[in-house]
Amino acid sequence: MTRDVVVVGSINMDLVARAPRLPIPGETLSGSSFATSPGGKGANQAVAASRLGAGTAMIGCLGQDAFGAVLRPLLEQDGVDTGAVRAVAGSTGVALVVVDEAGRNGIVVVPGANAELSPADVDRNGSLISGARVVALQLETPLPTVLYAAERARGEGKTVVLNPAPAQPLPSRLLACADYLVPNEIEAAMLTGQEVGELESAARAAEALRAMGARNVIITLGERGVVWATPQGTRHVPAPRVKAVDTTAAGDTFIGGLCAALVAGKDLASAVGFAQAAAALSVTRVGAQPSIPYEREVETCCLPGESAL
Repeated sequence: MTRDVVVVGSINMDLVARAPRLPIPGETLSGSSFATSPGGKGANQAVAASRLGAGTAMIGCLGQDAFGAVLRPLLEQDGVDTGAVRAVAGSTGVALVVVDEAGRNGIVVVPGANAELSPADVDRNGSLISGARVVALQLETPLPTVLYAAERARGEGKTVVLNPAPAQPLPSRLLACADYLVPNEIEAAMLTGQEVGELESAARAAEALRAMGARNVIITLGERGVVWATPQGTRHVPAPRVKAVDTTAAGDTFIGGLCAALVAGKDLASAVGFAQAAAALSVTRVGAQPSIPYEREVETCCLPGESAL
């Protein structure tokens, strides 16, 4: 069975504590609640793409532990094809998440089984990539595997969406594979060596990333919306106004929404607006995957407008 969107990436169990604020180094805080929640940037993006209307498959690894036994059926319940998710010895990836009263978060990721994802996994599931229209990638799995998958997808003429998170330097070969490079301001600053703060500096960074090889760059700026740079120019899309309670999966929801919109044939402005509306809905809810909305919910949400910088 072919899937329009294939996500090559991480699958985690999130261990989420809520506290009045984020702790400073060396500090112990009393929290108000604790919960486990399915997560991982790859899995979040796969769930988002599926809920937002795209037939979606995932290539990844789970541990042979209790978390792995829980996470696979949860992906399947959301319509994600897990036939290419390999079970490996050891622990499933985990993310330790602290969320403050303003909805901001701090996250430590322990890769576990995600570190076992290899180019051989991509080759074993080459038919998925061959049948896809969009291949989405992040950086919570080994970089050589990400590069291998990106070059294979690009070589087969697929649209490659690269989310360069967590922030780290990237080889020019990988940037050159990206049809859509989607960093936040921290990741954009890491990649360009430029400060990314106001809209103007975000636009400069987006153009710099295009000069480094990415064909289109979309920098997500949270409540300030997104700035994109394409061969046709630079634009700003403001975000819908919402009351944020937890921003944990907002970026992943944006990526999944963007992939689903591209598969649906939307132009870039419409695709970005759809993805931004989905991300805005997600921050009004608690958790990673539990916060991701469905296509029918986004269709009733006000979509943001576009403005030139």
